[in-house]
Amino acid sequence: MVVVFAVILAALVLFATEPVPIDITAIGIMVALMVLEPWTRVSPAEGVSGFASSATVTVLAMFILSYGVQRTGAVQILGRKIAAFTKDDENRQLGATIGVVGSISGFINNTAAVAILMPMVTDLAHEGKTSPSKLLLPLSYASMFGGTLTLIGTSTNILASDLAAQLGAQNPEAFPGLHAFSMFEFTKLGVIVSVVGAAYLMTVGRWLTPARIPVREDLTEEFGLEEYLTEATVTADSPLVGRTVADALDDTEFDVDLVQLIREGQTFVEPLGPKEIQAGDIFALRTDRETLVGLIDAEGLRLLPDVSVDEDELESGNADQSLVEVVIAPRSSLVGETLASANFRDRYDATVLALRRGPEYIRKRMDHAELQVGDTLLVQATPDSISRLNVNRDFIVAQEIERPDYRESKIPLAIGIVGAVVAVAALDVLPIMVSALTGALVMVLTGVLKPPEVYDAVEWDVIFLLAGVIPLGIAMQQTGAADLIADLLVLSADFMPPIAVLGLFYIVTAMLTNIVSNNASVVLMIPVAAEAAAQLDANAFAFVLAVTFAASTAFMTPVGYQTNLFVYGPGGYKFTDYVRVGTPLQMLFAVVTTAGIAAIWGV
Repeated sequence: MVVVFAVILAALVLFATEPVPIDITAIGIMVALMVLEPWTRVSPAEGVSGFASSATVTVLAMFILSYGVQRTGAVQILGRKIAAFTKDDENRQLGATIGVVGSISGFINNTAAVAILMPMVTDLAHEGKTSPSKLLLPLSYASMFGGTLTLIGTSTNILASDLAAQLGAQNPEAFPGLHAFSMFEFTKLGVIVSVVGAAYLMTVGRWLTPARIPVREDLTEEFGLEEYLTEATVTADSPLVGRTVADALDDTEFDVDLVQLIREGQTFVEPLGPKEIQAGDIFALRTDRETLVGLIDAEGLRLLPDVSVDEDELESGNADQSLVEVVIAPRSSLVGETLASANFRDRYDATVLALRRGPEYIRKRMDHAELQVGDTLLVQATPDSISRLNVNRDFIVAQEIERPDYRESKIPLAIGIVGAVVAVAALDVLPIMVSALTGALVMVLTGVLKPPEVYDAVEWDVIFLLAGVIPLGIAMQQTGAADLIADLLVLSADFMPPIAVLGLFYIVTAMLTNIVSNNASVVLMIPVAAEAAAQLDANAFAFVLAVTFAASTAFMTPVGYQTNLFVYGPGGYKFTDYVRVGTPLQMLFAVVTTAGIAAIWGV
């Protein structure tokens, strides 16, 4: 037990601080448990059993099904209809955002639902003259409680179902009635928390959610770029004449970025690096005025005080260029890199004009700032480059981008396949794993997805995370670590009724989930909850369900759930915004979930 607790402590620290990605931490846990087999009692076969777990395979299949729906453009069409309905009414915008993402999240992975809907919601805010901050946090929260509607709403539900089935099969006497969840087994509770959550977000939550990003007229105004976009001309005696743009930018010690090059009335954008600088060239520069003065003195440039960059042209775009906001996605290969080390300009044929991290704008030496999940980049690029960014899994383009390759003719097929998967699993004709895998195969056979897209659809880090943490639950069971933690929590039953102990499990799991991965908290807490229920002679299913719902709804920190990180940069949020808006909702859910479980299933 001491060894297992040491592994758990190390895992919690690594999950919370993320010196390496959480999936790598999970693989490290798996390896450590197998290497320390004499103490952890996890054999090599048990150590890799997570890869063969029905939960892991089901989550993999659900990623494919979700991506199939995404590739048809069905959600984008829905977004356009919603925009026509809501217009500039903030109540309608908020209600539509909560209602749509909450409903969709019950049937496709809720993380995917937020990634798909975020551009729609951002555009909805901009077109309706509403701060995006007022809609994006509710988008994240609604996706979480929407995910509690069905078994397939989140990977957490699927993992919890698998763990419950294993515990019930291994020890039916200690855990009578503990079984795998059916498709709609907890839907009535999910509906209750969804209604309560929606009511909170529409009333108290709306008042608490800040408008961090002011209603903007254009992107240059939103990012505060008016005084940072300036034009200067190259003088005849400038040392820059004859050099390439790339060499000139590499050698300068100033924080400056070349947005456009104007020569003889013709405007050039990326790629600018190979172009040779000539006398009379006009540079459109992203810099601050202090740096610009030094640059002019040092490099032989002359400021054009009466000429400014055409910001309207930048904003609206033309055949050559457009401005878009691009968010660094979770699991992006650019996390930990800088714009310079990633060679962003040449790699993506795009220029980053500004970088926003939460509410803060990073302008000084922006190219050398390490990128983080949720960072928002203001990017100027050609339509082709923006299209490539839009399909790149490293980014989420936070505005609706037209994609001519949507397979709209396949919309009925995609929705029908997902509906059939749900129906077959709900009627118990096939296990959810078999049903989901069959649906994924049919997606390919019917042309909804192309074979190579199947591999692109899967978020492999989540698969490795699941496979890596599942053996930790085995170690807790086999060494008695789960029993010991359960014993400590059961002590509270000496002065609290069973329903209060149930609520305690919800709160402990919620606190843990707001710090570490939701899947990791489920693996840690479900064995403990089942053991505690057995010692209290209580309903083990009720305790497992409390843990599942708590792990699926983490509102209080940006790192508590992936969807919170998705909206962190685009919403311009501070850490305290999650605490202020999410804490009352978390406590409300603790009461509602506990009372709902007690009323429906009994404690």
